[in-house]
Amino acid sequence: MSDNDVALKPKIKVKPKLDKPKLYKVILVNDDYTPREIVIVILKAVFRMSEETGYRVMMTAHKLGSCVVVVCVRDIAETKAKEGIDLAKGMGFPLMFTTEPEE
Repeated sequence: MSDNDVALKPKIKVKPKLDKPKLYKVILVNDDYTPREIVIVILKAVFRMSEETGYRVMMTAHKLGSCVVVVCVRDIAETKAKEGIDLAKGMGFPLMFTTEPEE
C-alpha cells in the first residue's frame, strides 16, 4: 500500500429499536340506572359495534359488573372512554367507562 491509499470500512446501519406502545383497556362499568338500549346505542356510536356485539358486551357488563370493550393505545382509549361518558351524560345517564393498562 502506498501512503495515499485509504482503507474503507463499511458503515453498519443501526436501526433504533422502538418499543411497542403500551396498550390500555376501555372498561364498561355496569350501573342500575342506564337503560340497556342506551348502552347499546352508545357502544354502537362510540366504538362502532354492531347491534349484536353491543348487546353481548352490555350483557357481559350487566352480569359480571364490568366488561372490556376495546384494547388500544392510551390516547385512543382515554378519548373513547371520555366520548362514551360525555354521550351518556348528554342523554342524562351516569354510564361509566374506565381505562387501565393491559397486563
